[in-house]
Amino acid sequence: MSLPDHIAQKIHALRAALREHNYKYYVLAEPSISDLEFDQQLKALQDLEQAYPEAYDPDSPTQKVGGEINKQFATFEHEFPMLSLGNTYSEAELLEFDKRIQKQLGHTNYQYVCELKFDGLSISLHYDNGQLIRAVTRGDGVKGDVVTDNVKTIQSLNSRLQAPYPEKIELRGEVFMHRPAFDRLNMEREEAGEPLYANPRNVASGTLKLQDSAEVAKRPLDIFLYQLLEHKPTINTHYESLQSIRQWGLPCSNNTQLCNSIQAVFDYIKHWDEARKLLTYDIDGVVVKINDYHQREELGYTAKSPRWAIAYKFKTEAACTPLLSIDYQVGRTGAITPVANLQSVFLLGTTVKRASLHNANEIERLDLRVGDYVYVEKGGEIIPKITGVDLSKRSDQSIKVAFITHCPECGTTLIRQAGEAQHYCPNELNCPPQVIGKIQHFIHRKAMDINGLGDETVELLYQAGLLKSIADLYDLSYEQVIQLDRMADKSSSQLIESIQASKQVPYQRVLFGLGIRYVGETVAKKLAATFKHIDALKAASKEALLAVDEIGERIADSIVEYFQSDLHCQMIERLKAAGLCLENTAEAPVQLSDKLQGKIIVISGVFTQFSRDEIKAMVEQHGGKNAGSISAKTHYVVAGENMGPAKLEKAKQLNIPILSEADFLALIQA
Repeated sequence: MSLPDHIAQKIHALRAALREHNYKYYVLAEPSISDLEFDQQLKALQDLEQAYPEAYDPDSPTQKVGGEINKQFATFEHEFPMLSLGNTYSEAELLEFDKRIQKQLGHTNYQYVCELKFDGLSISLHYDNGQLIRAVTRGDGVKGDVVTDNVKTIQSLNSRLQAPYPEKIELRGEVFMHRPAFDRLNMEREEAGEPLYANPRNVASGTLKLQDSAEVAKRPLDIFLYQLLEHKPTINTHYESLQSIRQWGLPCSNNTQLCNSIQAVFDYIKHWDEARKLLTYDIDGVVVKINDYHQREELGYTAKSPRWAIAYKFKTEAACTPLLSIDYQVGRTGAITPVANLQSVFLLGTTVKRASLHNANEIERLDLRVGDYVYVEKGGEIIPKITGVDLSKRSDQSIKVAFITHCPECGTTLIRQAGEAQHYCPNELNCPPQVIGKIQHFIHRKAMDINGLGDETVELLYQAGLLKSIADLYDLSYEQVIQLDRMADKSSSQLIESIQASKQVPYQRVLFGLGIRYVGETVAKKLAATFKHIDALKAASKEALLAVDEIGERIADSIVEYFQSDLHCQMIERLKAAGLCLENTAEAPVQLSDKLQGKIIVISGVFTQFSRDEIKAMVEQHGGKNAGSISAKTHYVVAGENMGPAKLEKAKQLNIPILSEADFLALIQA
């Protein structure tokens, strides 16, 4: 059945708009529409794709949500070893490299291709007949981990090539994260009371090894491809291959340059050593490659690296400046973070006055003294860091920094749990930054989403003595709010209305808003699905919590500790009395039969009579359990059109029965 033109146009427009919104949200960290508007557009696209299965596209925004869970990654031996490159930090060594090329080739008739050296994670992609069938990490260069399901969640990567394309190809590239997206991710972790990530590269690397691809999809990864590998080459030069990769609809950097001389290479390096400050992602150098593939063959390889390529590494920009003092900041969870105050110094385009010292261990490692001249670097880090001390400039009278013993805000004695690097202030109910931070977290758009109540207004209400805990929000009156500075009649009325409206926010978001340490948005959803009422969660043992998918020791201990506090329990009783939703009201599926009792079923592909969600609901209605990935425990795979080849292959290897839509319906109707 052909797709009506007006439907095809509508689907195309929705996909284009959603891709643009994803880019603005994830990469630029500048969302142009609300979460609600985005969800509405996504739902409209999902409805159209379900109504018109012939419009299925594996690269639609609706298909980039993951869902596969791998308890153990398979390994795959690279057909072409993933070798490392030789490095240089000087123009003199780069000139030596050029002389060796000239000597080996016996002439100067060669070109270089210069590329940015992305600071991410190397990946190998295998396409058969235009379809992505395998994604493999570098590993040890000989074997890597198969992370196909995780890589497919990357928004910019097409799982299907645009024709014409070779029958079988391998592509190499770099998975990375844009800095604005990294900053947003760290902000969300801070709100959840979780440790912050050090840099985008570490996040990208760790994300690709997550077991749940649905979680990977929530991390804003991106990818650039920079190398084509073929058993029977159809292209003669590297620069041409990059043009082909673009024509196949795959992401390539636009900052690659063809250079006819070593001087042109130097000009490229000089330009990007400065211009890298303007990029949204991190680079740590430039890769220089011979363009012609026949010349590459002539030049050959060493045991570890190709002779036809070299990486020029930028020097990490650093400065030496006096340490003036150390401040100690108190976070929402009570975590104490030392911050170094420095004499102003210019680094990578910005003036640096402060640098995080992370914790007491870092101060001890550096053996810091106030007045020391310290080395400060930015490098791949977003936040400046102190890397060392110039001991030759240290005063004989300097005194070693001793970490504070009492909270700088409320004076409470700090605690430090065994095995943890962080100090904490335990006075969570009366320490101002903690109280204010918890309320600011509670009103966050992903929690209670209370419009008209921003961070500054929370501080204003706290200073006025009207807010001492999140439960106090529901005792506020118009008469109290109107008395505050900058609060007019309309804004006061809207604030009270928004607070009342937040009582309709579902249980899982209220749970997230409570600010239990380590309970982020995703963990809150899993807890709400398992413990249907707040009282059930309160009564849950550590063992019961550990039985929930992805709940580990640290999270379980934190939840148990939270509900052991009488003050927390009293606050929750106040929230109950105020009418907040503290139970999961989603209806349980109606049980029609037990024909699938004890059966684990995987649904994959696109169906004609029912949507995937409808078939999943039928599985539960007949006593079965849905699973996202195939394992030895799977009893059936219900396969529709365009079922993933990896899933199909795995099901066959494990001899798992594969049912069509008609087979499944016959099974439950028998």
